[in-house]
Amino acid sequence: MRVELVFRARRAITAAGTGPCSVGVSGGRIVAVEPGAALSGDRVVELGDDVVLMPGLVDTHVHVNDPGRSEWEGFETATRAAAAGGVTTIVDMPLNSLPPTVDPDALEVKRKAAAGRVHVDVGFWGGAIPGNGGHLAALHEAGVFGFKCFLLHSGVDEFPPLDDAELEADLRILAGLGALMIVHAEDAPTIDAAPRPHGPRYSGFLASRPREAENRAIARVIELARRTGARAHILHLSSSDALPMISAARAEGVALTVETCPHYLSFAAEEIRDGATQFKCCPPIREAGNRELLWQGLADGVIDCVVSDHSPCTPELKRFDSGDFGAAWGGISGLQVGLPAVWSGAAQRGHGLADVVRWMATRPAELAGMTRKGWIAAGYDADFCVFAPDEEFVVDVAKLRHRNPVSAYDGSPLRGVVRQTWLRGQEVTGDDPRGELLNRGQC
Repeated sequence: MRVELVFRARRAITAAGTGPCSVGVSGGRIVAVEPGAALSGDRVVELGDDVVLMPGLVDTHVHVNDPGRSEWEGFETATRAAAAGGVTTIVDMPLNSLPPTVDPDALEVKRKAAAGRVHVDVGFWGGAIPGNGGHLAALHEAGVFGFKCFLLHSGVDEFPPLDDAELEADLRILAGLGALMIVHAEDAPTIDAAPRPHGPRYSGFLASRPREAENRAIARVIELARRTGARAHILHLSSSDALPMISAARAEGVALTVETCPHYLSFAAEEIRDGATQFKCCPPIREAGNRELLWQGLADGVIDCVVSDHSPCTPELKRFDSGDFGAAWGGISGLQVGLPAVWSGAAQRGHGLADVVRWMATRPAELAGMTRKGWIAAGYDADFCVFAPDEEFVVDVAKLRHRNPVSAYDGSPLRGVVRQTWLRGQEVTGDDPRGELLNRGQC
């Protein structure tokens, strides 16, 4: 069989398993995966012994902030960072951009802002806020991958939270559409009753976002998903206390999925120095023991996937001048380094690269309903990450491709380097934006 492009890998992670293989590509799609060197092509890419051919990663939790707050990030810089990190598909969150993506007109504004500027494929989440229930079906029809809501103040006034009655009403709409609700699950009354964060002490900030806030909110989401029959997804799980109730809900048939993020798996509250506001995020990075239980939740399959929650801002908004955790913007910039961060921790705990591929490519694609992403298999897009798993490096924030030189990972020693990223059979260099804007049901 002769094709346009052949990758010959001594080691590849494919839908059939891990081992040497040839991957044939024509028209931007994978047309064959054969053991050994069975394929020939017009062009052949021979990969070395030190790299692994993996599917391109799918990151379903990225805040691009464009248009409206493009000084925080932007489509060009976010997608360059994604490509540099082996991520070939992102799904952009509906808030922090202006206008927020809460009606079809706002979605069209965002699509126009992204057109011709993206280096990887980009899809969009819609937003669920008070009063926009009448727009959800139209947004779904327009191709968003699902809908995000908050259960407490989002950090920006133009994206207010849903109360329980509003959440239930929207879940009933989405159940009828077969659409997914993704939830920032922290309980507002619990946080309102906690100590207010102020000053540079990380312990004070951690006390202001207690585990119980997550636990109570997740319990409410479970109950409303059970009551409505809707599909619900818990974003950025930080509290390991919630794992047993999540497992129990699934066992009784509640349609519930869960993600966590590389920063919750990499860092520990005890190690964050006072004033280091680059580590501020909501929900917060918790204690080392909690981190290990999140890893166990991944191993057990209770947590489905790992995505970045890349939420950048300008350096001024991190308030490095005062180190005040109460005043600083909450968000971790880690889109480019998610793969080596997770692989570093996974390898230390006895997991293999196939596990990382499942958590960071296959399951996020399945979550978003993408049927041509997340696997190396015939019929899938020829999206690849060429990864050197044994090469080590120290993160230098000045060399990261996102817009502002702020990241909690700066100075972290990590294992694994992305050597190449390919999108539909073309290598992504960061010079020529060839990404596409995706619609639900068409990718």
